[in-house]
Amino acid sequence: MSRFHDHRLDRNSPGRVRKAELMTPPDHTVTVSLARADERPLIAGMAQFYIYDFSDMQPVPDDDFDFEPDGSFGPFPHFDDYWSDPARVVLLIRVGSKPAGFALLNTHSHFGGEVEHNMGEFYVARKFRRSGIAAEALRLILKAYPGHWEFAVMARNHAAQAFWPRAIASAPNVSNITRAEGDGSHWTGPIWSCDAS
Repeated sequence: MSRFHDHRLDRNSPGRVRKAELMTPPDHTVTVSLARADERPLIAGMAQFYIYDFSDMQPVPDDDFDFEPDGSFGPFPHFDDYWSDPARVVLLIRVGSKPAGFALLNTHSHFGGEVEHNMGEFYVARKFRRSGIAAEALRLILKAYPGHWEFAVMARNHAAQAFWPRAIASAPNVSNITRAEGDGSHWTGPIWSCDAS
């Protein structure tokens, strides 16, 4: 039932909603911004859902995604570093005014050493997936952070392996896209590299 149902029934209501207002879709503008210090709890909360998504991909005997005594998955690895290390960047993804996800950028190369930009973590909440929002967020990030990029994907993350090459290739400012396999020591799974101008 529409949230405007009562207004449409009472055509004499002084506060009735015009038909054009009923048909106007909500704001689905995707924005990406640097996360503020006061948004740290928001990112930490969303990170719990991100970790939960990964728990589906781990074998049952693995201890990495066990619950802590408080029912959480515990602190996100290197989370504190993202708020103190100037080489790391925390980005908040919004759809309209609603938080929809985050991206954590660093300079860690999965081939060893450093790279100009590495997509350390990238999360878009399930309700916003399969709608182009994640790809648009990536395009905005690549536009804001030109240079050489790496995107490493876990071997077991088949959905991400389908998403990343399409999303990277859809960015208009990207060239020199390559795919390599991790060496099993620094990384296990595919690694996409590209240049963003």
